[in-house]
Amino acid sequence: MLGSGLRLRCPRCAVGALFSKPFRMYDECPQCGLKFEREQGYFVGAIYINYAATVAVAVPGFFLLDTFTGITINQQLAIWLPFAVIFPLIFFHHSRSLWLVLDHFFNPADKLYGITRKKTTDH
Repeated sequence: MLGSGLRLRCPRCAVGALFSKPFRMYDECPQCGLKFEREQGYFVGAIYINYAATVAVAVPGFFLLDTFTGITINQQLAIWLPFAVIFPLIFFHHSRSLWLVLDHFFNPADKLYGITRKKTTDH
């Protein structure tokens, strides 16, 4: 499931694309019909993933540059402030995809996705 998330594919079928345009998601998987956004505000968790990834790169990067180079704090700010703006835009797709993967892994209830399965009776 994580592999499909990294390739920006549906977490259920791993075939359908998540995005139709750079910042436009499909409402549901074109392949299997999985609803991507269940309710308004559903992708708030993706914001946290995006923030965590940005911090996980910027903070160690700052300290590594501070330790191994002689650049000043102003030069550091000139590097990390633009990074803190640009990286979340670049990572946007993957943060949403990883949020979908996490949600689908921990909460895969079919009733939430509008799927009705035929009930079979075993006699």
